[in-house]
Amino acid sequence: MSARIYQKPKNAMQSGRALTSTWMLEFEPSEAQKPDPLTGWAGSGDTRRQVKLTFPTLDAATSYAMREGIAYHVVPAPGRILKLQTYADNFR
Repeated sequence: MSARIYQKPKNAMQSGRALTSTWMLEFEPSEAQKPDPLTGWAGSGDTRRQVKLTFPTLDAATSYAMREGIAYHVVPAPGRILKLQTYADNFR
């Protein structure tokens, strides 16, 4: 059983960065998804894919994984790129 710990990204549909400081722990899938013969929806028998734990800090997430004996890897958050321009640049 392995998991990945990552920082929740900013929602692209909103300008604010609320809840982006929280850290998530998700379990890696143990089996591939396959289409359901009746409905065609993708699914699997792996119920750990539904579990998403949130933590306030990276240290809290890693200490939980170590305490519970879960192998984990940390995915670093992508860097923020600021595009600084003035309003007059829209008309050039």
